[in-house]
Amino acid sequence: MTIGFDSLTMEEAVSQAMAHIENRTRCRVVTPNAEFALEAKKNPRFLRILRQSQLVLADGISVVYAAKIVGNPLYGRVTGVGFAQALAAALAAKGGSLYLLGAKPGVAQRAGENLKKTYPGLRIVGCHDGYFQDAGSVVQAINNAVPDALLVCLGAPKQEYFMEDYDNVLRVPVMAGLGGSMDVLAGNVRRAPVFFQKAGLEWFYRLIKEPQRWRRMIKLPVYLWDALIWRVTKGKQT
Repeated sequence: MTIGFDSLTMEEAVSQAMAHIENRTRCRVVTPNAEFALEAKKNPRFLRILRQSQLVLADGISVVYAAKIVGNPLYGRVTGVGFAQALAAALAAKGGSLYLLGAKPGVAQRAGENLKKTYPGLRIVGCHDGYFQDAGSVVQAINNAVPDALLVCLGAPKQEYFMEDYDNVLRVPVMAGLGGSMDVLAGNVRRAPVFFQKAGLEWFYRLIKEPQRWRRMIKLPVYLWDALIWRVTKGKQT
């Protein structure tokens, strides 16, 4: 296995992010799942970004299972949308701020409105959709807003490239690449019921709701097979 995941609870992950915000130090958050891992196998830049990020959270249940297979068990899942909500709650308690970047026009605004209603005290200092042509103007808008944290929901690996490309330009302590979380935060996509989440079957719920995702879902057993091969060969594969 080639990605080093942080074995953290949700509370620990948010606590670390908040420490970076309080100290004004850089923290790039990534949330790899099976699709990320398989892409990283053939994409050296993507792999390097994941490895060099300060917080590498296990978003998918397949990651948790794979970690057990290779003998490096993780505490559990820390989903991207769950992290966003927990971070929003922690920021709200301190009057902190978020900038939302990604998804279709209008989605980030709706996500911001929902977050402010759910977490009174949270400040949404800016929103921008993911369909921009001039990244420089977006970066300037983010810097002008001076957020404590930036949620980047552009899809992988585009969001990870964005965070790396502008790491030295963006004046924001915490940047988190969270894929499709913006649509969930906006209410456009519903998360699986708690039963499915706790049972590690959120992927199955999504497949029932969106059967066209089967091509993506087939990557889960492929990733687990890779983990088994790695274990059998005692990590000799890269």
